[in-house]
Parts: sequence; C-alpha cells; structure tokens
Amino acid sequence: MTTRRNFVRGLAGASIALPVMREDAFGQLFKANAIAGDRPAGAIADDEAYWSQIQRAFDTDRTMINLNNGGISPCPTHVLDQLIRDQHFVNELPVENMWRTLEPRMESTRRDLAKDFGCDPEEMAVVRNASEANEIVIFGMDLKRGDEVLSTNQNYPRMITSWQQRVRREGIVFKQISFKVPPPSDAYLVDQFRQAITPRTKVIEVTHITNLTGQIMPVRDIVRMARPLGIQVLVDGAHAFNHFPFKRDDLECDYYGVSLHKWTLAPIGTGFLYVRKERIPEIWSLMGSDDSLKDNIRKFEQIGTHPQANFNAVSTALAFSRGIGPDKKIARLRYLRDRWANRLLSASDRVKVLTPLGPDKSGAICLFNVDGLDFGKLGGWLYNNYRIVTTPIGHAEFNGIRITPNVYNTLDEIDTFSDAVLKAIKTGIA
Repeated sequence: MTTRRNFVRGLAGASIALPVMREDAFGQLFKANAIAGDRPAGAIADDEAYWSQIQRAFDTDRTMINLNNGGISPCPTHVLDQLIRDQHFVNELPVENMWRTLEPRMESTRRDLAKDFGCDPEEMAVVRNASEANEIVIFGMDLKRGDEVLSTNQNYPRMITSWQQRVRREGIVFKQISFKVPPPSDAYLVDQFRQAITPRTKVIEVTHITNLTGQIMPVRDIVRMARPLGIQVLVDGAHAFNHFPFKRDDLECDYYGVSLHKWTLAPIGTGFLYVRKERIPEIWSLMGSDDSLKDNIRKFEQIGTHPQANFNAVSTALAFSRGIGPDKKIARLRYLRDRWANRLLSASDRVKVLTPLGPDKSGAICLFNVDGLDFGKLGGWLYNNYRIVTTPIGHAEFNGIRITPNVYNTLDEIDTFSDAVLKAIKTGIA
C-alpha cells in the first residue's frame, strides 16, 4: 500500500538531495500516484482523475488557454514558493545569505541535474538558459578561418546569429542544410548532414527537438556518423530535457545545452550545459575565468552577481518531475497532441500537420496549418476571440501555428482550441 511517507521516501531515493519543503508540498503528486497505482504510462495518459491532481499543483490563469508552453512554462506552485522564500531570505542580508548560504547549495542542484541527465556532476554547469549554454560552446571553441560549422535552417535563431557573428568576426564558414517537414526517415536526416560534410567541417550543431515543428532528431546517429571524421557535435536540447525520456549515454554527444523553464517546469532563467569532462579544458568560458578553473566545469558559471534562488529551486522542480515520471509525462503530452491534431485532420482535408505523429518522432510540440487561412491572422483570431495563446511560425520553406500543451492543460482547453479552429475553417475569420 502506498503511504505518503513511503512516496516521499521513494522520491528521496531517486535523488541525491530532496529539497526541504512543506509536508503538503507534494500532496497533489501523492494523490495522483495513488490513483495511478502500478498501471503502465500508456494506461494513465487519458485518466483525468490522475491528471486533474497534477493540474491542481499549478496556479495558472484559467481565463487564458496557454498553448505556447514551448516558450516558457509556469512552474508548480510549491517551486515558486521555494523561490520566493529564498528571495525573502536573501533580502534580509544579501551579502551573507546569498553568497555564504544559498550559493553553496547549488552543488545539490548540480548533483540532481547530473543524476537525471546521466553524467558526472563535474560535467554539469548550471546556467540561465539554453542560449547561454550553447553560446558558451559556440564562442568557446577554437576555430580557424575557413573551418566549417554545419547546422540546419531550422535551428533556433539565436544560435544561427551566434555562428554568423563568428563568420563576420573570424572568417569561419557556417552552412545550413534544409530538410523536408515532416522528414521521411531518420536515415534521411543523417544523410542530409553527411552530404554537406567537407574536409573542413569541424562542428555540427543539431537541435535535439526542433522548436518549429517538434521533430525529434536522430542525435546518436549523427554523432556516430560525425565522430570518426573528427567532427564535434553540439546538441541544442532546449526543448528535450524532461520532455521525453533519455540519458546522456543515449546521445553520446560532447556538449548539450538546456532551458529548464520549459519542460522541467523550473523557474524562469534556469538551464544547464553539459560538457564531456575531457572537453572542458578545450572550451573557453563565455565570461572571463581564472586559469585555475581551466579544467573545472564551474568556469562556465562565472557570470557575476545573479539571483541564486532561481537555481536552487531547480531541485524542487526536478523532484516534481520525478514524481510524475518521464514515461507518464510524455504519454500524456502525446495524448493531448493527438487529441487535437487527429480531430482536425479527420474533420477537414484543409488541415495539414507538419509534425510526425508517430510514437517516438515528436512530443508535445506540433505544427499545423489550414489551406485558405493565413496562419498569422488565425493566431490573432484565436487570441482575440477565445484567449488562446499559440505560436505562429513563419519559415522560408513552411509556415503554420505551433501548439505546445503541457501537463497542467485540461481536456476542456484542448477541445476549446479544436472547436475554435473548426469554426474558423467552416465560417472563416473575417
């Protein structure tokens, strides 16, 4: 029989350090897991009794329907409570309470992140977002004039502009490949990279899951293709960590950057950078660091004064995610995605979904468009008439509206969105 004490003890066993919090902080998780029992993740994906308990862990504005969780997700209320509590504590005596008390506790956050990602804590830097993580590597690599970097034209814009700045400043070559959406196979995606490689190619940067269509890329296959050629692979994992289950060894990459305020449900302005230990000395820190830190992952955390409370609350968010479990989480996210996507596809042949809906090629992120409806105007119409927040996506090769629900979204919200789109198809949006 599951008791609250056994449940919390189990969470503590899954982590090196369970954050200190109120006795009832995980009350909703306890109730939810009592409902779930020993059933497999797929059997719980549509169990509203279970997910209604998870939804109660969030204080969100239910007058709005937020389907842009790919940008920033809200954190559970008890995560926000810890952040606010620590901020109050800091404010009482900042120079003592932040630097001497809270900052050393970030080592617990480092250990927790490393355990969940499957790496050594000495390979885990805690940073502010995926952009910072990736730019540490982008600007920290020693590249010479003429060296080539290979990426795609679906990479996150900030990463593209970062490489382009190195092109202007240092004369490296930055090449972007194109690929079909949705792609026909993983092998096709690997071949697109392989065909663009030349003897001057030194780096491949690839998104683990694209922010535009939600395509999960075959990272390990790309790494295994590139490594024998002496090519390093940087993975932009902004949308992947705690979105679907994987570990470092499933990828085999040397560098991995993450935003934790998306699918980990951590406070805004938190992320991590993984650097394989033997690569740490080769990468320059983004901000100046002492030579004594050359081999130390902490050299990437030299950013000056910053709100330590944000980073320390990450451990609480990780504990909440463990309480749900990665398998249950992705099963639910794919259930929500399929609920609206399959309904629209079956109702109208004008609907096109540009994201693969198979069991392992995408997660919550899904891009669709409607023939005859301007995607930008449709997004505005959904917001103005139904208070539905979506993400219009305009790309040189495709366009549409990106939909990204999260675990706190209700079926009513998903169905309201579907009803609205079907009304727009039937009657127009003029």
